[in-house]
Amino acid sequence: MNMKLSVIIVNYNVTQLLRNCLVSIQKYITDVEYEVVVIDNASTDSSWGDLIPEFPKVRFISSDINGGFSKANNQAIQTAVGEYVLLLNPDTELEGYDMKSLLDFADSKPDFGCLGVRMHDAEGNFLPESKRSVPDMFNSFEKLFTNFKKNNSKSYYRNDLEEDAIAEIDVITGAFLLAKKEVYQKIGGLDEAYFMYGEDIDLCYTFLRNGYQNFYYGKVSILHHKGESTVKDEVYLERFYGAMQIFIDKYYKEAKPMQYSFLKAGLKLRHQIEKIRLK
Repeated sequence: MNMKLSVIIVNYNVTQLLRNCLVSIQKYITDVEYEVVVIDNASTDSSWGDLIPEFPKVRFISSDINGGFSKANNQAIQTAVGEYVLLLNPDTELEGYDMKSLLDFADSKPDFGCLGVRMHDAEGNFLPESKRSVPDMFNSFEKLFTNFKKNNSKSYYRNDLEEDAIAEIDVITGAFLLAKKEVYQKIGGLDEAYFMYGEDIDLCYTFLRNGYQNFYYGKVSILHHKGESTVKDEVYLERFYGAMQIFIDKYYKEAKPMQYSFLKAGLKLRHQIEKIRLK
């Protein structure tokens, strides 16, 4: 039987969350041939090594440097043998469902790009980044400077779509991103200019620009311990706003100069506001 799925997990100092994630994979992926590849991104906490004997079927790779999320995923995917790759955050846990239904859905789409699912936090709150639009001048302004939730499709978070909908969509999250390995590599994989944040938006947009379709599959849900592995400090802010800057430099600077200047000024202002809040 051909290997259908390679689950790719990048670990950085979250051993306990990673353990829970691996247990959930073992428990719930029962109906397809799959492998799990964990790449450790030069964690300062070496306790992840304790998981190697605990999960003998998992392939563990140790990276000498922390070159960021994109680089680590691309490196691990080079070694993957599955027809599909599932980029999965270590701070997620799968819940009771059959992976086969997701893969059958993907198989049924001739121009399949990527697929994401419904995510909720530990309190059961739906996470709106499960379904998003490509950033543009209008929805970025809404995201950066307002808290209101508009129910229209231009909205950055697609509030017009029900949480349990199955629909074509622009952007899903890199916390759970299913793609065909061959297509992922053909479009160049994750852009390694991004260290962390923004690379999933860029990847989804790259699928779309190459004529592929992305999907939100809300019938399946996962738990995402959102931000458990992220310290909100100045480094975080630099990376987050730096990632948005990379995105607009890449897609707006020459193609849409007016939107570019607007977004650049907006990002700069918002970054300054957040920095003041930290102090």
